[in-house]
Amino acid sequence: MSASRRRGTTDELGPDEPEPRRDGPGGQDVPDGPDGSDLLAALLDGMDAALCAFDAKGVVTHWNREAERILGWSTAEAVGRHGFAGWAVRSADAEEVERRLMSAMHAPGRQVHEFALLTKDGGRVLVRTQSAAVRGPDGSPAGLYCAFSEVHAQIDLERSIALSEALFEDASWGVVLVDADLRPAIVNAHAARALGTGRTAPLGRPLGELLSQGVEELESVLTHVLAEGAPPAPAEIWVGVRTPEGERRRCWRSGFVRLASPLAEEPVPLGVAWLFVDVTDSRHTEQEASLLRFRTNQLHRAARAAAECDSPLEAATVHLDFALAGFADHALVDRVCPPAGGGPAGAGPEPAAGGDGPPAPPRLVRVTATPTAGPGPSLPAAGAGIPVRYGEGHPALQCIERTGSVRATAGTAPAEQAREWALARQWPADTVHALCAVLRSRGRTLGVVTFLRSLGRAPFERADAAHAEDVAVRIATALDLADLLEPGSGRS
Repeated sequence: MSASRRRGTTDELGPDEPEPRRDGPGGQDVPDGPDGSDLLAALLDGMDAALCAFDAKGVVTHWNREAERILGWSTAEAVGRHGFAGWAVRSADAEEVERRLMSAMHAPGRQVHEFALLTKDGGRVLVRTQSAAVRGPDGSPAGLYCAFSEVHAQIDLERSIALSEALFEDASWGVVLVDADLRPAIVNAHAARALGTGRTAPLGRPLGELLSQGVEELESVLTHVLAEGAPPAPAEIWVGVRTPEGERRRCWRSGFVRLASPLAEEPVPLGVAWLFVDVTDSRHTEQEASLLRFRTNQLHRAARAAAECDSPLEAATVHLDFALAGFADHALVDRVCPPAGGGPAGAGPEPAAGGDGPPAPPRLVRVTATPTAGPGPSLPAAGAGIPVRYGEGHPALQCIERTGSVRATAGTAPAEQAREWALARQWPADTVHALCAVLRSRGRTLGVVTFLRSLGRAPFERADAAHAEDVAVRIATALDLADLLEPGSGRS
């Protein structure tokens, strides 16, 4: 019969269905199958906890297999005994144990106690019991049941539960439980803050809606863990987190644990526990330290190579070439023209025509530049000393005026506008970022060195300006030495 017919929702029978038995009270249907005692025995033996029951006089009436496993006494040996005295508990403790057990029949709710019971082979085991009264039809106590387990097993269970609750409430690292469909099922408070959402908002959503970068790598790792198990070591994953303020790029050191049901005979994956901690700041610190070591090494190598040059001008180009590695795509050096009166270059701005008004901006002559067609060493600039046509407000002129570094960028302008921006400043057409550093030696401004980056490179930052100034000092020293060795140049 179908379940609906068992409930009496219909009296129709199929052509092949037998007439049900009506031996119960009032002619009710009585299903075929084991009687109540067999069903109760099966339920008791299938329990994970040990269980025994006593009648109102304290005689053992039920004893399941888990109780037999813990204490060693079989059901036949245990049922029918009066209490635990003389066989499952020491005689000295029997009265106290019986009193505490039987008190549950007259107390509301469950009573929790810890006892030291005896095993069949004479050993002792500490158990934690939960006892409650069994009421008769008239509501009076008819006996009690007592469920118990070994204390260490109970403590292990409580620790596991407490650990789970602590991880999802108070942990100082992110914990995300991802289901088999690779969607968050539980998110702790720390992970919710890292994702820029609340604890319930990410639940059931694809990871791609929470992260803008790193989703493919993360899902690949999760799929591997579901199929093969946890990786041997934590993995560092760079992700882009979607927030109302925009995208934030973060580095998360992540560990993964596959979760399986403890109730199944064969491991059935329930999902993956993803634990992570934000290590972005430490990674940036390491990257900056590595970059600083590389640049310091380049400066050292450039100094050693420049020391072998016969000409100071050649030494200046060596410093420029070594500075380009990993720093810029192009570089050029402009010298300040000597004043019209023949004084030394860098002595100061030229006076205005006629002697009245503010001084005219300095004129700059291109000395050397890297090839624009491809990589190669710096080459002397062609132009026979003709000043470069820099417009008003050019970064190189601002650099001389401020006696400090100046950064410029085309930003996110379209390609054609960026090209026009670069050509208007007398730079290669593919330039989108520029950094100008002043060349000074012996208290005089000798010129400007300009570093250029093309599309696909990051804009220059403050740390880049400090490195450019270190290079500029070395180039200015070489150029100043060249002036001293060439008295006829007009710059000595």
